[in-house]
Amino acid sequence: MSVKKMTVLSLYTAVALILFVVESVIPMPVPLPFVKLGLANIITLIVLVCYSPKDAFLVLMLRIFLASVFYGQIVYLVYSMAGGILCFLADVVINRLLKGKYIYITAVFGALFHNAGQMLAAFFFLGKGVLPYFPYMVLCGIITGLFTGILANILVLRLKRLNL
Repeated sequence: MSVKKMTVLSLYTAVALILFVVESVIPMPVPLPFVKLGLANIITLIVLVCYSPKDAFLVLMLRIFLASVFYGQIVYLVYSMAGGILCFLADVVINRLLKGKYIYITAVFGALFHNAGQMLAAFFFLGKGVLPYFPYMVLCGIITGLFTGILANILVLRLKRLNL
């Protein structure tokens, strides 16, 4: 990996961490645990579309690991890894099927798979009492995935226009 590419991916990781921190202080109108906008995923989507799945995975893993270190919570690492890896796999598959177009559709599927991964982790740790939350998480995933996908699409178009 070139120094330039390493620097660019480091900057994307830093921006993803900043979005994660900003998002953690935004109150959500939905009183469900673990419901977030997923702003940091915008960066993963941008790197996936503009660079490669390998680069996007690197940025994702660094963000998840560093965020868990900053917050000092191993639980965050477990839930984020479960959701993040499933989200990433869905993003890669859908992005390939759609040939890099319709990022908002990719983001919706990613959000749904992220929620599924977190639900699996919660089920493993907390038991079947978490299952009634799943339909609400699906609805929230569709809405937040669409929101982050639209933002990612706008940013990708602008970055491509600027040749970045």
